[in-house]
Amino acid sequence: MLNKDCLKIAILGATGHIAKSLVVGLSSFKHYELFLFARTQERLVSFLFENNINDKTHIRDYKQFQDLDTYNVIINCIGVGNPEDLLRNPFSVFQITEQYDNMILQYIQKNPDTIYINLSSGAAYGSDFEQPATNTKLLNLNINNLSLKDYYGISKLNMEAKHRSLESFKIVDLRIFGFFSAFIDMKSKFLLTEVIEHVWMRKVLNTSSENILRDYVHPEDFLSLVQSCMDENIHNGVYDVYSLKPATKFDILDYFAREHGLKYEVDTRYTYDSITGSKTNYYSLNSDASTIGYLPSYTSIESIESGYQQLRMRNKNENN
Repeated sequence: MLNKDCLKIAILGATGHIAKSLVVGLSSFKHYELFLFARTQERLVSFLFENNINDKTHIRDYKQFQDLDTYNVIINCIGVGNPEDLLRNPFSVFQITEQYDNMILQYIQKNPDTIYINLSSGAAYGSDFEQPATNTKLLNLNINNLSLKDYYGISKLNMEAKHRSLESFKIVDLRIFGFFSAFIDMKSKFLLTEVIEHVWMRKVLNTSSENILRDYVHPEDFLSLVQSCMDENIHNGVYDVYSLKPATKFDILDYFAREHGLKYEVDTRYTYDSITGSKTNYYSLNSDASTIGYLPSYTSIESIESGYQQLRMRNKNENN
């Protein structure tokens, strides 16, 4: 049974984009004690100092993970965060995913009351997003012609399949389609980082006429979903993560043009080619997360507005 007066929460991959937002959010609750794991502990120390996080927070090495047998919750935020990393070393997405997931599974098999929350991805549905995901969507995979765009999704699918096979354990996969916060790595290659870079550099952004849809969940909404999973009655399962409303590419571009001076031009010769597939409608209509109390409060545009304001403020403080 969970001791709700003091939950011991292990967060793996604590220097990642989503993990940083979770650390900030969870650290604001006095009844949570955080055990943070990262390959680069110096970056983690700096992050905690910059955000004034010190109470009930412990930095741990991965070699120490099995030493403590009282984690109530384990949150796995480890993954390939930058698409270019996948391009440089495709095998790493399988190697890293397997290594740490197996380490956690070994732990919870010894400690079956521990809740394991894993950050999965909408890519588990495959790379075909001519239509958004639904709870009846089938995976379309050309098994005799696998390519780079398939690897990331396959690694997530394999992880989810392992988790479902352990049906008696409290393992929850959260499929994330999009996430944006002030902790985004501006060196990563995503639509929003490209847009923001052009705003800051005052360069004209060339874009295709294709009006893709994306869904960005707000950190507060995601935190509330994670907390819904931290319940002793949670069952083994998977939930898609969604905002109140997705946003089209031109919704996003027009927001940055109107509010932050972005200049963009539509070039019919320009084509957008994502490493993990084009994903025209990369969001989900599967609202099963509502069954565990998830009710998002922010649209994708509101998530972007909030995250960008905080990013500008953080960037300003770092440059002063």
